[in-house]
Amino acid sequence: MRYAIGYLATALVFGLLDFVWLTRVGPGLYRPILGDLLAPQPRAAPAAIFYFLYVLAMMIFAVGPALNGGGWRAALLWGVLLGFFAYATYDLTNHATLRVWSVKITLLDMAWGSFATGLGALGGYWLTVFATGLVTGTRTG
Repeated sequence: MRYAIGYLATALVFGLLDFVWLTRVGPGLYRPILGDLLAPQPRAAPAAIFYFLYVLAMMIFAVGPALNGGGWRAALLWGVLLGFFAYATYDLTNHATLRVWSVKITLLDMAWGSFATGLGALGGYWLTVFATGLVTGTRTG
């Protein structure tokens, strides 16, 4: 039950963070550089698959270890590292293979991925501890 709560909590925090990034920062960052390479609207199915799998990775590599005794520092550290490596893989591959990909997008997106994944894992961990503490009557942290 704790992992189901953790998954939902992590998905909520990361999803909200990424929504803000993609709707507030994204258009001014990506559209001017990538232009017509971007779809007019995101494709829902691939986006849903990405979020499902990425939150699962956050649970496996950051939130789960934190819930198993690592604490909030583990959630934050492993989340930041997961975000850095995952977004670096995407951005550096695009930078290496696409003519229009820029250093600006690469660096900002990698920084964002590190920040959002770290904060998403930390928020998911804290919400899970809070929620399971309410359910069991104990709090840890």
